[in-house]
Amino acid sequence: MSDCLFCRIINGDISADIVYEDEQVVAFRDIHPQAPVHVLVIPKRHVLNLDATAAEDEALLGHLCTVAAELARRDKIAATGYRLVANVGPDAGESVNHLHFHLLGGRRFSWPPG
Repeated sequence: MSDCLFCRIINGDISADIVYEDEQVVAFRDIHPQAPVHVLVIPKRHVLNLDATAAEDEALLGHLCTVAAELARRDKIAATGYRLVANVGPDAGESVNHLHFHLLGGRRFSWPPG
C-alpha cells in the first residue's frame, strides 16, 4: 500500500525509531508520545484495523501482543503497569488505517480513558 504511512515505514521509505523487528512485526516509538513509553506495534502485512481481522489472523494478533509484552519488560514498565490500545474507527481516534497497537506506560493512567 504505497499511500499507507506505516507501510512506508516498513519499506524504509520513512524513517522511524525502530525498537523491534522480526519477519512479521515492526515496533517503533510514536512521534507524538502520550506517555514516557509510547511504542506502536504493527504487522508488516497491511491489515486495515482490528475490525478487518479474521480467524486466520489469530496467530498474528497473538504475536503482536507477545511482542508488546516483551517490549514492556524491556522498557521496564511491566512491573508498574502499561496499557495496550487498538483504536478502531474515527470515533476511537484511529488516524492511520493500518492495524497497530499502542504500548503506553511509564505514568499512571486514569479510568475510564478518553
